[in-house]
Amino acid sequence: MHALALIDNRILIDSPPTVVTQLRRSEISPGQLQHILFTHWHGDHAFGFPFLLLDRKYLSKPMGEEKLELHLRPGGKEYLSTLCKMGFPGSLDDSLEELVNWNESEKSAIGRTGWKYDRFPVHHTPETDPHGYELEHESGFRILHCGDSGPCPEIERRAERVDVAILEMGMPDIGDFPHHHRPSDVVSFNKRFPEVKVLVTHNYARSPNSESGFEIPELPVDVIQLNDGDSIEIDIMGNFTVNN
Repeated sequence: MHALALIDNRILIDSPPTVVTQLRRSEISPGQLQHILFTHWHGDHAFGFPFLLLDRKYLSKPMGEEKLELHLRPGGKEYLSTLCKMGFPGSLDDSLEELVNWNESEKSAIGRTGWKYDRFPVHHTPETDPHGYELEHESGFRILHCGDSGPCPEIERRAERVDVAILEMGMPDIGDFPHHHRPSDVVSFNKRFPEVKVLVTHNYARSPNSESGFEIPELPVDVIQLNDGDSIEIDIMGNFTVNN
């Protein structure tokens, strides 16, 4: 499945084409979502949005009693509206105004969830307006979600003050790929920030049960390479357990 993150079953980061399937496999209804944070405008991170909105309109939230708040960069409203009109002409025009709130703030509280974010630019295909999110819970626990990005100064600057860093690792060590982390980049990051728990997503490697594709790379034992459906439990003291 495509890369996404879900916090407290309410805050979704990105909406890839497989998002509805991923939610249902985890026994979560699209109607439970309250917020979506978008990192950039590549199809594997955004093309599932029309399906989410369609599900909420007709199945999981038909009364429209709670709007879905979208946190996105300027230009995102036009992008997602065009996507909905292309995918389901005439079906979602009203929903884009009546069922959605559009939040273009670079820093914002995420409703009443106890979380807030600071959005920052990252190093990825520039045409996609790529950004990451530094998320802070009211307890002080911090997550650095780097979106799709290779190593960049903003990630380095913020990494030393977070508890968890989510790094995409989209390419193997077979060349120079500045818009993605490679295994060597992840290892280097882990050495520079040993106190930060590193979670690897968007992995180029094959799944554990597959016999084709790139081998799963060897990374330090404290770096977690996430698989579909993996979860992280964080207690009130900030301790966390990765279930994978």
